[in-house]
Amino acid sequence: MARITTKDLTESIANALQYISYYHSPDFVKAMARAYEREESSAAKNAMAQILINSRLAAEGHRPICQDTGIVVVFLKIGQSAVIDGDHSIQDAIDAGVRRAYQNPDNPLRASMVSPPIGARKNTGDNTPAVVHTEIVPGENIEITVAAKGGGSENKARMTMLNPSDSLVDWVTDTLPAMGAGWCPPGVLGLGIGGTPEKAMLMAKESLMSSIDIDELIKNGPKNEVEELRLEIFKAVNRLGIGAQGLGGLTTVLDVKIETYATHAASLPVAMIPNCAATRHVHFKLDGHGPAELPLVDPTVWPKITNTVSGKRIDLERLTPEDYRSWKIGENLLISGKILTGRDAAHKRILELIATNKPLPDGVDFAGRFIYYVGPVDPVGNEVVGPAGPTTSSRMDKFTDTMLAETGLAGMIGKAERGPDAIASIKRHGSVYLIAVGGAAYLVSQAIKSARIVAFEDLGMEAIYEFEVKDMPVTVAVDSSGASAHIQGPKSWKEKIANFPVAITYG
Repeated sequence: MARITTKDLTESIANALQYISYYHSPDFVKAMARAYEREESSAAKNAMAQILINSRLAAEGHRPICQDTGIVVVFLKIGQSAVIDGDHSIQDAIDAGVRRAYQNPDNPLRASMVSPPIGARKNTGDNTPAVVHTEIVPGENIEITVAAKGGGSENKARMTMLNPSDSLVDWVTDTLPAMGAGWCPPGVLGLGIGGTPEKAMLMAKESLMSSIDIDELIKNGPKNEVEELRLEIFKAVNRLGIGAQGLGGLTTVLDVKIETYATHAASLPVAMIPNCAATRHVHFKLDGHGPAELPLVDPTVWPKITNTVSGKRIDLERLTPEDYRSWKIGENLLISGKILTGRDAAHKRILELIATNKPLPDGVDFAGRFIYYVGPVDPVGNEVVGPAGPTTSSRMDKFTDTMLAETGLAGMIGKAERGPDAIASIKRHGSVYLIAVGGAAYLVSQAIKSARIVAFEDLGMEAIYEFEVKDMPVTVAVDSSGASAHIQGPKSWKEKIANFPVAITYG
């Protein structure tokens, strides 16, 4: 009979969260590398190169792959013969591990949990509490899966109640384009089918914890209806042409995972959750012999891709409206100069000040400048800032017209698409919208040469910073004419894929 201490559980959780903050699982790296090699869209290939370079740099530097280090989700399979020894509940022991991991001085992780979820939404400061799912199974050990789920992918979760006769594939291919690119494709699509609504969603989440093996499935062929469905959805989704970062390309998903459960005769519940390009999870077992030993990482798993990211060099300090209004969607730029940051909370405060005719704080002057939608990780050692990847820009759409009209803002830098109202405002004001690659936060942070908080320090990672950047890689996503790379890119590649003389092959 195994005697497992809550102390070992706490230590294992802390170690696991540090581990997955900077290590992709090898199956993901290999799948992304294969997708990179066969990609024919230059914009998508450039994005995947940045994701792979970032992954290797994060592993080498033991710093987060993505600035969004996630809400902690723990799956426990507790052997019914196991003895759990300690003064703390399992939830408390896990939360103690989360606290220790997120406050590690050598690699502090960004605390993103707020409580209560409505009203004040105050940051808990240590990323607790974790979401814990427990199952009692035969045996005397505890099998544990630890994941850190970022908001970009979680916020794109979808759930529906289909009629039993409805086409599940049609629902997926109709739904996925409407989810936008804020979940940072290419990633893995998880589906839960059957049970009840909450069971379907849990299965979708659990399905994402398994290894990527679609190439093996293609090579060996499906052995049952679920595997047939995986292949059908995989091929149908990639034919949509959404591509890496939503810019258009051959690969939108690296795999499709499905879990099923018996359901009511009149029902077909279906849940879908995407795992982003910063997918993070690890599996281990506690057997009473101390904390878990996590897998060793083989440094040769990463492909040999140069750290150099190409693009047209832009000096923001000499930039004129005529200059940035000449940019066209799809152009890769390397920007240098000073930019300001701001996310939801900062935008809300700015608009409140504008509405009451109050001046903006000292140091906050957006005239002729760019705003970067980011909430960075705290720096360590000689870093000026921690990993600082972009957040989903559509959340800022409702603030965009006022910002452009009232502050003199030249343009914005974020992640994924903009909605029609924001695009119309960009066109009306002759502004531009640039994107940095989601899932390349550590790589992006290498371009930031200085950082200082200039306003709203009480907002933590949502404070307004001033960054001085050198050759920060960005892509023009909406130009001053109102053209959108996230509209034109997928449309173009969907047509190209449909007209390929030979079917796209994988494996």
